[in-house]
Amino acid sequence: MPPTELPVIGWREWVGLPDLGIPAIKAKVDTGARSSSLHAVNIELFRRGETHMVRFTVFPLQRERRRAVTAEAVLLGRRLVRNSSGQEEFRPIIRTSIEVMGRTWLIYLTLARRDAMGFRMLLGRRAVRRKFLLDPGRSFLTGKARVPASRRKPKPPR
Repeated sequence: MPPTELPVIGWREWVGLPDLGIPAIKAKVDTGARSSSLHAVNIELFRRGETHMVRFTVFPLQRERRRAVTAEAVLLGRRLVRNSSGQEEFRPIIRTSIEVMGRTWLIYLTLARRDAMGFRMLLGRRAVRRKFLLDPGRSFLTGKARVPASRRKPKPPR
């Protein structure tokens, strides 16, 4: 698709990770980062027959520890990644689908503890290349998160 026909996204967007059971998670779109990363805890490597797997927990909503999603994925390997502090660490790599603006495609994700980071997910340039144009001055061009009603905070009575 020619660049002039690509849809525009902002520097932060709500995305879905349907294969992992995550309908909405806020992601920072970071073209300075080559790969994408997901905040995960309780990362456990295991085998299912001959297949190497990884099980992990994700808290999709920022500052929300009550709602957790436990997911499993095929472990593709481990990659040496330099984190935002400049330190190198080995991270598990998975491949999963992502949904943005009604489009779905496969991306590679590293799993890492991102407790100190402002976003649960970092969407790197490889994931958005040739799919979107980025407007770094705008946010949430994909719209509001479609968080199920059970996860929404109740409105205070009037």
